[in-house]
Amino acid sequence: MRGRPTISDVAAKAGVSKGLVSFALNDRPGVAPETRERILSAARELGFSPSLRARSLSSARAYALGLVIARDPDILRGDPFFPAFIAGVESELATAGLALVLSVVPDEESELAAYRRLAGDGRVDGFFLTDLRAHDPRIALVDELRLPAVTLGHPDAPSPFPAVSMDDTAGITSAVEHLASLGHSRIAHVAGPGRMLHGSRRRDAFLAAAEACGVKQALVVETDFTAADGARATRELLEGSDPPTAVVYSNDPMAIAGLGVAQRAGIEVPRQLSITGFDGSEIGEHLHPSLSSVVTDASAWGAAAARVLLAAIDGEMLHDTELPPARFLARESTAPPETATSPH
Repeated sequence: MRGRPTISDVAAKAGVSKGLVSFALNDRPGVAPETRERILSAARELGFSPSLRARSLSSARAYALGLVIARDPDILRGDPFFPAFIAGVESELATAGLALVLSVVPDEESELAAYRRLAGDGRVDGFFLTDLRAHDPRIALVDELRLPAVTLGHPDAPSPFPAVSMDDTAGITSAVEHLASLGHSRIAHVAGPGRMLHGSRRRDAFLAAAEACGVKQALVVETDFTAADGARATRELLEGSDPPTAVVYSNDPMAIAGLGVAQRAGIEVPRQLSITGFDGSEIGEHLHPSLSSVVTDASAWGAAAARVLLAAIDGEMLHDTELPPARFLARESTAPPETATSPH
């Protein structure tokens, strides 16, 4: 036999028809157990595996999952979350023999069109719903499209889909408590977009923690999550009449940009300004000073979301999944403010 083995080769070796081989390989009923085992054994001996195209045609499955991201590509390029999340997804899909279909679109209108197109063309078996927004229209749309989905986080409205969540508020709260314990009373938060649930959630956690810790001045500046906008927000804060002595950023790229802005302005970090990030990205460990940050495991989040979505596609009844909460890791970019001594 030359070249790649075919379904005809398996049928000939097992002494059955090609149709019976297809039934056995796709785990369909109507094949006697001993015949199924003979077919599977023949396939293993020949090194045969059905092509993705053949599997799709025979089972009406796409053997692919969809991820649509409505963000500027410039934001994605500098965002450490999505590459790690996708790596986690791929670790599960590779084992299951599935592919990830990624679509990056510029706005929310294009995003909804992308969901309809992928579903209408039969290109995916289900969706990952990320960057949840207030009253997110994708929940109803994907339900209308009759495809399984998993949401990253809990929507703010009823949803038929399982959620895989990681509590990020605990990390923000710990960052504020850490800074307050060092003596900071003027703390700012460079937040993400308020229309995104995780952006507003982190903002609310910051304000609640600042109030609980007795922080006298708690400022919030909203951004689009880019490093450039993080730099803009930092300049705005530092040029104010009463600048903060510490800044809590909603992601690491903005924190790193803020660190650069401060250093160019001649402000020493952490002696004159403390900085914390959010992501726990590897690059933050190698900065000078190393970046204190809220550590998350986006790869584990992606793997968990993929497992849940695959189970949903298989028709399993699922409950929401809660992952270990994000945690704050203090490094070198935080210290007592110049005008205060640490209570410890």
